[in-house]
Amino acid sequence: MEPPFIIPLDFNLSPFRSGVLQEDPTNPTYDVFECKDLNSQLSVIISRKSYFANFITKKVYFGMVGYNEKKAKAQLSELWQGVAGVLSGMITRLLCQPLDVLKIRFQLQHEPLLKSQENYYWSLKQASVRILREESFAGLWKGHVPAQLLSGAYGLAQFGSFELMTKIVFNVYHGENNKTVTHSICGGLSGGLATAITMPFDTIRTRLVGQGEPKIYRGISHACLCMVREEGVTSLYKGLAPNLIQIVPHTGMQFGFFQLFSNLYRYLSGTTDSEKLPMYASMVAGSGAGLLAKAGIYPLDLAKKRLQVQGFEIARSKFGKVKMYNGLRHCIALTWKEEGIFGLYKGFLPSTVKAMATTGLIFALYEEITQIFISLNE
Repeated sequence: MEPPFIIPLDFNLSPFRSGVLQEDPTNPTYDVFECKDLNSQLSVIISRKSYFANFITKKVYFGMVGYNEKKAKAQLSELWQGVAGVLSGMITRLLCQPLDVLKIRFQLQHEPLLKSQENYYWSLKQASVRILREESFAGLWKGHVPAQLLSGAYGLAQFGSFELMTKIVFNVYHGENNKTVTHSICGGLSGGLATAITMPFDTIRTRLVGQGEPKIYRGISHACLCMVREEGVTSLYKGLAPNLIQIVPHTGMQFGFFQLFSNLYRYLSGTTDSEKLPMYASMVAGSGAGLLAKAGIYPLDLAKKRLQVQGFEIARSKFGKVKMYNGLRHCIALTWKEEGIFGLYKGFLPSTVKAMATTGLIFALYEEITQIFISLNE
């Protein structure tokens, strides 16, 4: 009898249940039985020469980002997926913090990014050398502690809520055939939720990174106390409106493009949904998603950073001009008027490099860490 055929329910392949035995396209001499009971996360490989006589087992890996009803019993709880988000975000932050410092310094500079005695920064190399000379090696990791708190809290809120949202959508609306759209919408909503929760960390981080020497703020707690005492509690949420306006489409595009590029890789390589993407493929898909997402919302990111340092002009004075803005529209309009269209894209190069590196790393690390957690829970 040639495959595919049904393995009887009473056949002793515990802990497996009935399923279909099909030819393994990678090795014609073997057939693969995909079990319906995914608690074991195993498949059975049976030799054509000895059906049911001898069999070995191997792992069935699943793409980890987003809910998939095919892996419903195998995947982690939303809490553990959130923990994976925390770890992937914090590792990525540790590796990419210097790019974030350079991006913020460029964004906060009102003068053109051209080589001149009047301009403080004008290139990645020059800015890096100047920061190292004036602020030491630690200057490139300035604001790292609040940034890590931001990354950890953001990763927990974002990935935990994203997995829960995709689970609800797939169970209620059966959105399996619209994964890219579903991931885009759920990614945007989870990003907005995570942003609202972690905004104070982001504001404090921006101010710590934006200050020069001598420092105005000695650390996280000192910055928080000074801001609340001198500017009120709302100062911790400065730039929230432009942040939400840019982060919802930004994270939506990140998750959507990642799913799109992952599907493209699976199509070109012949990989199925039940197979985990190689780490390099996840990094490439994530990097492409990060590039396109960042390019689409960059002016809003720049406006957010400039609004976050309002009331912080003394610490910024040594870096050049300081400006006052009445809100998001005024900030974008005045920047365009005084600095031109390219003024809205200051810091775009380090920001894009950072976005590609961080998005690629976060998605790749998230999938690897979730797979480790699943292996440990077996």
